[in-house]
Amino acid sequence: MSSIVRKAGLYFVACLAIIFVVHARMSAGAPINDKKPSGTTPPPVEANASRVIFENVRIFNGKPMELSAPSSVLVHGNVIERVAQGNLSVEGSRVIDGGGRTLMPGLIDAHWHAMLGRPTPTQALSADIGYITLIAAAEANDTLMRGFTTVRDLGGPTFSLKRAIDEGMLSGPRIFPSGSILAVTGGHGDFRQLFEVPRIDGMPLARVEQINAVKVTDSPDEVTRRAREQLMLGASQIKLTASGGAASPHSPIDVITFTPAELSAAVQAANDRGTYVAAHTYTPAAMQRAILAGVQCIEHGQLMDEATAKLMAEKGTWLSIQPFLDGMEQIFPPGSDEREKALEVMKGTDRAYELAKKYHLKTAFGSDILFSPELAKRQESLLASLTKWYTPAEALAMATSANGELLASSGERSPYRGKLGVVAEGALADLLLVDGNPIKNINLIAIPDKSFLAIMKGGVVYKDMLAGKTP
Repeated sequence: MSSIVRKAGLYFVACLAIIFVVHARMSAGAPINDKKPSGTTPPPVEANASRVIFENVRIFNGKPMELSAPSSVLVHGNVIERVAQGNLSVEGSRVIDGGGRTLMPGLIDAHWHAMLGRPTPTQALSADIGYITLIAAAEANDTLMRGFTTVRDLGGPTFSLKRAIDEGMLSGPRIFPSGSILAVTGGHGDFRQLFEVPRIDGMPLARVEQINAVKVTDSPDEVTRRAREQLMLGASQIKLTASGGAASPHSPIDVITFTPAELSAAVQAANDRGTYVAAHTYTPAAMQRAILAGVQCIEHGQLMDEATAKLMAEKGTWLSIQPFLDGMEQIFPPGSDEREKALEVMKGTDRAYELAKKYHLKTAFGSDILFSPELAKRQESLLASLTKWYTPAEALAMATSANGELLASSGERSPYRGKLGVVAEGALADLLLVDGNPIKNINLIAIPDKSFLAIMKGGVVYKDMLAGKTP
């Protein structure tokens, strides 16, 4: 009898352990049946997974500056199984005849805010988080329909949105989430009102902290804790604000925010988890402090100088810079400090791109659209505007293969198994069929509703204007 009781007790404990693990994973926003990522190893393909063939296409795979000869691409499940010249024939496959058009990787936006791009500032700071999430879900669908099959989210409560997309409940891009932005008191991201200062232990959190958009941290220990929390929730990289910013009311552009010790704490927490830190910075002093602390990706950098560009080249630091369009400052009220700061940053864009090219910096494309449903629609126009500094092929390579390399910096913390940003065997099947040649006419990218005849993400066709046929 004692043996039976003992076995029953052990069984009960095991059941409790399983329930605890499942609950913890669900609370963190992770699907119960997911599998651990393994770098760029292609995910397994189920035996009964569907097959799709893109035939008679000319391929831009994100690296060579010209299109391939007429080719075919076989997609099996969620991966590209075969790339070959000429036609392929696989019984039971769905065939999409490209008619000599361009097949290219899905676009990647390396600086996106899935939860904060479409809501207005008033909505973001006062509306119910459920309503903001619904707005974000609508924007996620539109983002995918603009051809952006992957985004690196650089701050916001995106974990639930990402989970719903990954589980197929919503249509939207792959999301590499940062979770809450780490900021300091009075730094970029600290949206507290003046009457909320001083902050006393036990006081209610500010609105942006309550919705997990930002966490205010003021010591190495606080930085370590908040960074570890975001990584626990599923962040693929850590985002912090190492200089002032345009949108924050108490944060002049020229200030340096995090101390070297605080920056090192964030880098240590990320590196220990096998990933990296991306730092919002504009000025040379802030950029250099972040780089020397081990930050692997500088966000923005519009006010950099030559010495900083040299340092980035020596360290192999990524530059994730945005070609801000004229008029983007108009999201801020006329005469406001925020608008003046935005104009100051925008004026530095030309020089920053010149330095990036001169020193061959690893450069990523991102849009950084915030608080504007109208500007969100111009995401692809921002990419097309890169031709002010680059050829169309170089611009498209930046938004595909280069951004894919940056995303791979997340290592084992990548939420998706497989290579992104290329049309290659074993890569994830994120593909766009373009009606024309975008490396000759990049403006095709700016009219996705007409130019993108087919959009595929993870082997699923979300748009097919050619009505693919089955032999």
